[in-house]
Amino acid sequence: MELGISMFGDIHVNKNGVQEPTGDRLKQMIEEIKLMDELGLDFFGIGEHHRHEYAVSAPEIILAAAAPVTKNIKLGSAVSVLSSADPVRLYQQYSTIDLLSDGRAELVVGRGSFTESFPLFGFDLRDYDILFEEKLDLLFQINQEQKVSWKGQFRKPLIHQEIFPRAYKEKLDLWIAVGGTPESVLRAGTYGIPVIFAIIGGSPAQFKPLFDYYHKVSTHFKHPASNQKTGVHMHAFFGKDGKATADQYFHQYAQQMNRIGRERGWSPYTKEQYEAGRGKQGALIIGDANEAIDKILYLHEVLGFDRFAAHMDVGGPSHKDLMESIEIFGTKIAPAVKAALNTTN
Repeated sequence: MELGISMFGDIHVNKNGVQEPTGDRLKQMIEEIKLMDELGLDFFGIGEHHRHEYAVSAPEIILAAAAPVTKNIKLGSAVSVLSSADPVRLYQQYSTIDLLSDGRAELVVGRGSFTESFPLFGFDLRDYDILFEEKLDLLFQINQEQKVSWKGQFRKPLIHQEIFPRAYKEKLDLWIAVGGTPESVLRAGTYGIPVIFAIIGGSPAQFKPLFDYYHKVSTHFKHPASNQKTGVHMHAFFGKDGKATADQYFHQYAQQMNRIGRERGWSPYTKEQYEAGRGKQGALIIGDANEAIDKILYLHEVLGFDRFAAHMDVGGPSHKDLMESIEIFGTKIAPAVKAALNTTN
């Protein structure tokens, strides 16, 4: 099983309520990615947002900066909002990263749970679903073929158009991120594209039917078992003392949940919700190394995924605390999980 880290580039707010400069956060992220690589973690993913709380609106820039200062770690988006992007340009950006990194780039696409990119780039939210379907169709074809002929609703046709540069091994590693709808799982299984589930609330065990559905659809369309990869993305944070870490992190985590929740009509986030999420049946992996190891292994037993992404910067923890969390994940949690599963990359 692969174990790695994803981030959104949440910007730290200090004890006086002052948000740190965006440039500082971007530079810190490069240091964090370098540490992940040095510790032998399998992959890093960075998300796309267009809001003041997040430092990263263009994941490909961060990944291109990380490519020459890392050696082994896979570098990908988490996610790129395909619905408001141009598939041709997206392929070119990530094939360039793939060449810079000698084949370590990944492209993880999704519809996005935030919608700021739609008006920003001139798209209508009423086309939310059809935009993704059409652009995924084009991106998939570009990834499969150097010369593309294609026609859709939202852009002019491509007629025998060659698209360069090609990826290091011609095709990019492409994943689809889903929030848990059967329609999204059906789409991933139909194309035979690996799928990563964003499990950020409720009980992860409730996702088991969707894992089974994905494999059923992929098998129906005769995609090889080796292509039927699944992953989970879950909020995580680690420290030396589990209870102290959880108690300290709660305030940052709750503030972020409430910032988003006010926009979406959620009730205020409570400590009871947080502790339930940290429990065995919950969707949070926050605490010490032993707690994390036990929970990841339990979830793997229930869901049978191939990849675990610890989403680690919700609410903007300090750079110092993130570096400690990354080190614990890389030196204690990941090796123990792999040893227990007796897996190698």
